[in-house]
Amino acid sequence: MRKLEDYVTNIPDFPEPGIVFRDITTILQDPDGLQLGIHEMMHLLEGLEFDVIAGAESRGFLFGMPIAYNKHKGFVPIRKKGKLPRETISKKYDLEYGTAEIEMHKDAIFPGQRVVLVDDLLATGGTARAAVDLIEELGGVVVKIVFAMELAGLNGRAKLAGYDVDSAIIYPGK
Repeated sequence: MRKLEDYVTNIPDFPEPGIVFRDITTILQDPDGLQLGIHEMMHLLEGLEFDVIAGAESRGFLFGMPIAYNKHKGFVPIRKKGKLPRETISKKYDLEYGTAEIEMHKDAIFPGQRVVLVDDLLATGGTARAAVDLIEELGGVVVKIVFAMELAGLNGRAKLAGYDVDSAIIYPGK
């Protein structure tokens, strides 16, 4: 039986020499890989009480939606600035080279709702931290953060200290 890591394509020296890019699109395009990825992430939620799943654009949608569907929970999209049609709250965060901003609808999370945040990758933790801040600004309680893959060498968990963080695949390097 194949492991989830077997469905990841490793691309050496991208985007620069010495970096190994971990491409998850090969998980998504293989029916067995996709099913295994979703099941492994759902396994990380076993026994957890929660109300809703939130996912960051766009790969958080790809993993979060099927998990929400299978767990019979609602899904809250966290999008890039300017993409949501109703009143929003937003959060800027740092990228490796610059800044970005994400937002969510002001009525997407209710005070006291127990939220699971889902995304594809934990690298430096900037996107996840900004998403957590948005959820908490609306009064939500982040009960778990789940990633398909984590690059532990980038120390993204440090930005998420105090939260229950889990990843289906953990690579020790960058």
